[in-house]
Amino acid sequence: MRGAIAAGHELTARAGADALARGGNAVDAAVAAAVMSWAAEPALTGPCGGGFMLVRPADGRPARLLDAFTAMPGSDLPPGRRLRPLDIVSVPFDERTSQVFHIGPPACAVPGVIAGLHTAHSRYGRLSWRSLLLPAADAAQAGIRTNRGQYRVFEVIRAILTHTPEACQVFAPGGRFLALGEPVRQPDLAASMEQIAEQGPQAFYGGDLASAMVAHQHELGGRLTGEDLRAYRAVWRRPLQARFAGHDVLTNPPPSSGGVLIGFMLSVLDGLAERPPAGSAPALRVLAETMRAAGRLRDRRFARLLHTGGLARHALSPEVVASACAEVARAVDGGRPSRAPALHADRGTTHVSVVDGEGNAASFTASNGSHSGVIVPGTGLHLNNMLGEEDLMTGRDLRPGARLTSMQAPSMMLDRGSLRLVVGSSGSNRLRSAITQVIQNVAEHGMDVEQAVRHPRIHIEGDRLDCEPGFSEGVLDELEERGERLVRFEGLNLYFGGANAVSVADGGRLAAAGDPRRECFGLVLEE
Repeated sequence: MRGAIAAGHELTARAGADALARGGNAVDAAVAAAVMSWAAEPALTGPCGGGFMLVRPADGRPARLLDAFTAMPGSDLPPGRRLRPLDIVSVPFDERTSQVFHIGPPACAVPGVIAGLHTAHSRYGRLSWRSLLLPAADAAQAGIRTNRGQYRVFEVIRAILTHTPEACQVFAPGGRFLALGEPVRQPDLAASMEQIAEQGPQAFYGGDLASAMVAHQHELGGRLTGEDLRAYRAVWRRPLQARFAGHDVLTNPPPSSGGVLIGFMLSVLDGLAERPPAGSAPALRVLAETMRAAGRLRDRRFARLLHTGGLARHALSPEVVASACAEVARAVDGGRPSRAPALHADRGTTHVSVVDGEGNAASFTASNGSHSGVIVPGTGLHLNNMLGEEDLMTGRDLRPGARLTSMQAPSMMLDRGSLRLVVGSSGSNRLRSAITQVIQNVAEHGMDVEQAVRHPRIHIEGDRLDCEPGFSEGVLDELEERGERLVRFEGLNLYFGGANAVSVADGGRLAAAGDPRRECFGLVLEE
């Protein structure tokens, strides 16, 4: 089948393309790519993470967002289980930018990604579940050589990937950390994937794999229980919808926060009376101030509405958007930057965008957090660290089974009902700014999808304005003169996310772009 796919690794994208070539649709391709990412992108994702899939069928049925994110553990905790504290590691992005990560056995939330992939496949898929998983199991067994994009991530989270003896067996076999170009072999994971391929999600949520995870959590002081796994279900939701530059944008609704923030930023940008020329200092100030307005939106009311309902109506209401537009305009006209809090989110993330020849589309984002450093012995299952991520734990008194929030935001853009763009990103809280800028580059600045993904990005982090090279030095100097505290990166950097996108032009012409910041990969299949 004709189609296009963009993903975090060439082999991830080619696995999805192979599903299309065998007659599968966009959801089949997304599932095949997702499971291949466990072998090809082991520093970013895995079967113990959580994710979301936005599906838009070509037959006129409405788009739906499948929430398969992680949930709060701790249901029916057995007597005598002692909960240990989180382990703390510092992870550098470069000499100036580092973050503290919280890992270890108690960081693991209830995994959702396997349930989500199977649920999406059951509703929309054509090819057999088994046929979509076994190629990835073979790849995990044989090993996949690290490319530069993946290896940069390896280096960033090296302290996590060598935190336990089981993790060292995968990422530092024989006591030596893997070098660039060496294969990552995961035979235990391959065997677990084969079980899941043959038995379905029951092998993970109720079989031997579940027993192994729960026993390991009991031994090492984590919260995950058998009841948590048995009770987990993926949930279908209506996508959040926002307007920008004459287009409709569909994205992730609450209880996740990323889609709301993207919808808010696009609504603010769309509501401004004046649009400075692209790439100018005023245009970058507008974008920076819009990001700061999104940061200020995350007050106590935001946290309350996130879990009780009504957040989207509040954040995208004409009154709130108009107030933010006025704040942005005042800050830009006044010449001095405003302030906003730093945001944190899940770090290790990957994204797949797919459109098939019939017009079905799938946008899938998944994450294992930054990994917990804990691999369950004999299974190859690398547990997530979602309970160690500050942003995800907005409201740490959540009851067991409640969904954690996420910055992940698989998205699509439509023009008068016709699909134009499928996009999503990895990159912690930078993914919301990456997605917003890619959408703006396509819808407002008229870039093709490859230009939109490659274009240099900015990001607000606390009182810093982080900038990639590619903007005029005179423009950056002007920003500093206006009071911005710039951090100038030396090249395109994985810090700014990994946005993968597929575009659909008039006549159905497809294009795909993988983000060069992480050596992502896009390809188009012609009939």
